[in-house]
Formats: sequence, structure tokens, C-alpha cells
Amino acid sequence: MSLLAAQARGFALGTASHGIGAARAMQVDVDAGAYAGLALGIQVVLSAILIPLAARFL
Repeated sequence: MSLLAAQARGFALGTASHGIGAARAMQVDVDAGAYAGLALGIQVVLSAILIPLAARFL
């Protein structure tokens, strides 16, 4: 698997399936696991910032 494919696959797994996907990505490839963790972290931070802002306007 090429490096770019591992990064894309890891990012997709981290975003779509959270912790279980990140753990599985780490089993498949170290780079995929790293990007899965990064995606999971970014998603959590964005959710913590955007959900309260959206709730204020609803």
C-alpha cells in the first residue's frame, strides 16, 4: 500500500468509525493508524467548537 493510500485510508477510518476504526487502522499500517488518530482528534475538536455555536442559533 502506498503512503498516500495509507494516509487516506487511515483518515477515513478515523473519521467514520472513531476508536474502533483507529485501532483497526493501526493494525493494518502505522501511517494509517496515525492519520486515523489525527482525524479522530480533529473531529472531536471541531465538534466541541461547532455544536455549541450551532445550538445557540437554533
